[in-house]
Amino acid sequence: MHEENSQGPRTVAFYLPQFHTIDENDEWWGRGFTEWTNVRRAAPLFVGHDQPRVPAELGYYDLSDPTVVHKQAALAAANGIDAFCMYFYWFNGARLLEKPVENYLSRGPDFPFCLSWANENWTRRWDGKDHEILMAQDYREDTAASVFKDLLPYLVDPRYLRKSGAAVLVVHRADQLPGGDRFARLWRDEAERHGVGPLWLIAAETTPGLDPRPLGFDAVAEFPPVGANTLGAAHLTPIAGLDEKFGGRLLSYDRIAKKFQSRRTPSGFIRHGGVMPGWDNSARRGTRATVYVGGSPARYARWLRAARMTEVRLRGSEGLVFINAWNEWAEGAYLEPDSNSGSSYLEASRLVPPDDLSTAAPLQRGLPSLAYSRSVSLTLLSSMLSWVRAARIAKRNVVGQ
Repeated sequence: MHEENSQGPRTVAFYLPQFHTIDENDEWWGRGFTEWTNVRRAAPLFVGHDQPRVPAELGYYDLSDPTVVHKQAALAAANGIDAFCMYFYWFNGARLLEKPVENYLSRGPDFPFCLSWANENWTRRWDGKDHEILMAQDYREDTAASVFKDLLPYLVDPRYLRKSGAAVLVVHRADQLPGGDRFARLWRDEAERHGVGPLWLIAAETTPGLDPRPLGFDAVAEFPPVGANTLGAAHLTPIAGLDEKFGGRLLSYDRIAKKFQSRRTPSGFIRHGGVMPGWDNSARRGTRATVYVGGSPARYARWLRAARMTEVRLRGSEGLVFINAWNEWAEGAYLEPDSNSGSSYLEASRLVPPDDLSTAAPLQRGLPSLAYSRSVSLTLLSSMLSWVRAARIAKRNVVGQ
């Protein structure tokens, strides 16, 4: 079904399993809740705002049906995606949203996959921060060994993604793992003991400027838009019809793409490239959303091409490029076909995309407003926090030398 990509790095798309009902979500959000619940209730916040998003070819699917992922994998393989990176939710032995991942193992397609341990608190705000924690991610003495035991059946699967023979394992918040490199050392020992072989440990760059070396990891993977929701990516003109209650951030897709494309290659460690097709979490956050405007399949294709070229230059065919994401519908970050763009973002993911990809439609300019001023103020605050964080990282690096 799937041919190994011999012309460039492997392109891996993060995959969200929250499209089926579970008891916990019924309790926390109401009976029958899935990610589609958020997607359906989204509303436009300004003139030309593409909300709500409506799935096209695959419809409002249910991932408890194992046939769905076969259709998804076929679309991915035909459009330049080489593997899914599926989120793995594990809380002191308790699993959430495990059914799609288990179905993949037992009845999934012949399509490569890897796992990303989503090791952050499950909170009511959807951001992993400590605001009304629903399921805490605590760490105990046996956590490293216990989570590896539950990862093991996937790591030994012949479809599991490998880089230079090493099984690729991503940790979403590696900076929160206690004990320095203790997790990495134990996991590598256990992998050799159980016949997995070497591991390629990747820390998602969910903390800007993350250095994987103190953690014992091999690399980081860019995770846009993390670290870029600042003045450097702000949308600089008011937008017509902006909801007066809007208290979120309006940012520019073109500017964030340029920002990531211009990053310097880190010295001393590997950073795999990351790309996003878009970002608009108003389905989750309403008037407090972060919305990137001005994106298009053509602009996404250019960013992805640049990330692939960088990986080829630095690591050849063993490079990895991560896309955020395959199906984050409530965050406006997805490749699956929808009623507005059709399959354009999928086609833009090909190694050689079509020449006729659509460009961004111009946004109607509005007058300055309080809502727009709030957006600018929030991006300024984000910039200030980013500067403080960068200073702390620089100081920590100097002390560690």
